[in-house]
Order: sequence, then structure tokens, then C-alpha cells
Amino acid sequence: MRSHIVPVALVVAALAATATACGPEDSAPPSAEGAAPTTAAAASTAPPAATPTATATAAKSAKPTASTPGAGDKSGYGQACGANDLTFSAKLETQAGGYILISAKAKPGITCVLSGEHPVIAFGSGGIEAGNAEQAVGRPITLSGSATAYAGINPKSTNNDQAVEFKDVIIGIGKADPNPASIPVGTVRVDKPKVTNWHTDTKDAVPGV
Repeated sequence: MRSHIVPVALVVAALAATATACGPEDSAPPSAEGAAPTTAAAASTAPPAATPTATATAAKSAKPTASTPGAGDKSGYGQACGANDLTFSAKLETQAGGYILISAKAKPGITCVLSGEHPVIAFGSGGIEAGNAEQAVGRPITLSGSATAYAGINPKSTNNDQAVEFKDVIIGIGKADPNPASIPVGTVRVDKPKVTNWHTDTKDAVPGV
């Protein structure tokens, strides 16, 4: 019986050895040619390189807007007049019981517009301000070159003996004028003064008429 068992054991051992020898050849790593598809697939999924956007191009070609000051800017022309745009003179008149005639002209190179309202008139550091001698508002007046606007000041509208004497008058164009002008008028007695609107004719600038 032993002579039949030994050969069978040898056959089993030989088959096991053959299977072990074949194992490493089957598990060898794939060749470089086999790996190529994986590399190509990875490359195809990479994001494309960034390209300049339309916004960047537009920024280079942008032009100045209409609000940007240019060489043809005429700042100071057609603006509302301020006291620092004008030259003033004053003259004492005897008509209508006596009043101060104020004349205003635009300074050289200035063109500006006076509203049809009265100038802001005050006397002294205490600011005795003149009231309006007219009820309605007049037409705007454009001043340029020799064009002149006139306003008349009644320094004392009361009939009593109370009054304060001043030699200068302060003139502003509008309540918020940052640069009012002070001009000499001679000695005048002031009590509840009144002032007309601006006019282009001296006859219309007589207060109380």
C-alpha cells in the first residue's frame, strides 16, 4: 500500500510548487503603455488656462465721462452771482426823503445772474438788517461787462427820533453768501431800514415809490 501513496503526495507537492511559481508573473505591474490612458484622462479633466475677461479690455478703452472737466470748461460763466463776483458803489440820494442807491457790476471776466430778490443789507457789527421794501419778486438780471443792477436802501423807515449812525453798509447776495462786501456810504441814520429788489433802471430802485 505505501508504494501507491508516495507518488500521489509527490504529484500534489509538484502542483503546489508550479502554482506558486506562476503567481509573481501574473501580478507584475502594468507596462508604461497600459498607464498612458489614465494620464491622458487626468490631463483632459484639468481646468483650461484663464483668459483675459472683457471687463479688463473695457477698462483700458474707457473714456472720460461728460462730468470730467475739460479744456473748454467755462466755470464762472452763467452762475448765480455772489458778492465776491461783483463791484459795488453807493450814492446818497435826496429823493423820497433820502435813500442810498447801490450799484452792482460784474467783475472783469465774470458773467453771473442776480435773482430778482433784494440784496441782504446790514449795518454795523450788530447786524441791523434791512427788510424788504417790495412785495413781489422781480426778474433775474444777468450781469456782464457794463451791465448794472441797482437797489435802493431807505436807512430809516420810522418817524421817530431813534436812530443809530453808520458810515458803511454790508451787502450780501442771499442769506448764505460767504463773502459779503462792506462799502462806505457816508454818515447815515439807521432805524428799521428797508431795501428794494435789484432793478436795471434807477427809477425802479427808489424805496417807497
